[in-house]
Amino acid sequence: MQGTLNEIDLRSILRLIALGQRTGELFVEVHPHQGRGRILPDKVGYWFLFFVDGKLVYAADQDCGQLLRLQDYLRHHGIAIPLGEMELESLALNHIPEYACLWQLLSKNILTPVQAHRIVLGMVQEVLFDVLSLRQGNFVFALGSALEPALTSFPVTPLLAQAGQQIQAWKQLYLRIQSPDQPVAIAKDPALANKIPAKFAQHFRSWTDGAIPLRQISRYLQKNLPAIAHGLYPYIESGAIEIFPAHESHAGADPAWETLTDHTIHKVVCLDDDYAIGKQIELFLTSQNPNCEVVVLQDPLQAMTTLLTLQPDLILCDITMPHLDGYEICRMIRHSQRLRTTPIIMLTGKEAYLDRLLARMAGATDYLTKPFTQQELISLVESYCKKS
Repeated sequence: MQGTLNEIDLRSILRLIALGQRTGELFVEVHPHQGRGRILPDKVGYWFLFFVDGKLVYAADQDCGQLLRLQDYLRHHGIAIPLGEMELESLALNHIPEYACLWQLLSKNILTPVQAHRIVLGMVQEVLFDVLSLRQGNFVFALGSALEPALTSFPVTPLLAQAGQQIQAWKQLYLRIQSPDQPVAIAKDPALANKIPAKFAQHFRSWTDGAIPLRQISRYLQKNLPAIAHGLYPYIESGAIEIFPAHESHAGADPAWETLTDHTIHKVVCLDDDYAIGKQIELFLTSQNPNCEVVVLQDPLQAMTTLLTLQPDLILCDITMPHLDGYEICRMIRHSQRLRTTPIIMLTGKEAYLDRLLARMAGATDYLTKPFTQQELISLVESYCKKS
C-alpha cells in the first residue's frame, strides 16, 4: 500500500492497518516543497511507525538515530548515561539504535517496564501528532516481520482520538505558536520574568540558560505538547516568556562547520565507484573545515576492511555501484559490532520516496539526493559529525 496524502488521509491508513491486523512498517515523507498548508509548516522530513497485528509498537522520525530524543525522555526519570557509548547486544533491529538502546536499558534494569512503556507511548504520541497534522506527503506501508524484541504495544483507535484532541487544542494557539520545535526563553527583563511562577522558572533554569524547544520541555515533563503550550501561552502573550522561530540560533548565528573547529579530527568515508564524485565531496568538505578527514573508496568489496580499520565518524555511501549496491553494503555495516551505530548517509540520483524507504530499512541514517550543493552536503554532514 502506497500513495500520497492527497489521495487518502493518514487516519484512514492507520485504521486500515489496525482493522487488517497488519504487521509491518508505515513510512511517511514530506519534502520541503510539500510543506505548505500544514499545521506544522516547518516540519519536513520522514517518519516511520511499526505495527504488530495492527497495534503500534514504536514510532520515530529521521533524527532517532542521534539518540537525543531518548536522552530527553530519560531525563524525566533521572537517568543520565552516555547512550552513544552503550555496548548494545546484537539485535535484529540494529538499524534502529534508539529502540535498541531502550531494550538494553530495560534488560539491564536501568529502566523499569512501566518506565519503558511510558517512554515508548510518549514517542508514539509525538510522532502521531506530527504525521496527523500533515496535509501533503507520501506514504508506503510495507508488510514485514514483527519488530523484536517487543517492548509494548498500543491499540490504534484510542491513540487517534487522543491525537485528534491534541491537534484541535494546538490550533487554538496558532496565532502565537506555530511549531513544537520553536524555542522559548525567559525574558531578560526582570520585571517581566518575575511574572513566571517561581517553581517553573527554577525548573526552566535547570534545563538551560538560554532557549529550549517546546517539544523538549514536553519530553522533560512527560506532558503532551498542547498542555505545555497552553500553560505557557499567557506568559508568552505577556512577554514574560519569549518565543522564537523554529531552527533559528539565539546565541549568535554560527556558520556551517563552526561547531567542528575544536581541533577534533572528524573522519568521513565516502564510498562511491565514481572517483570524480568522491573527490568532489572531499573538496566540498575539507575546503570548509581543515579538521575534517575524508577517505574516498571506490571498491565496495574492499570497503568493509577499510571501514573497520578507520572507524569513521560518518559514512557517505552511493546506492548504485557494481558487485554490491549501497543497500547491501549498508546492511553489512549494520551487522558489524563496531560500525552498527555509525551514521550512514546514502547518496543517490533517485528521489522517489520508495527508494528512501528501502535505504532506511537497510539501516541508513539519512539520505541525500544528487545533485546536491556544497552547503546541503556540509549542513547534513555537520549535523551528524558534531554529535559524534
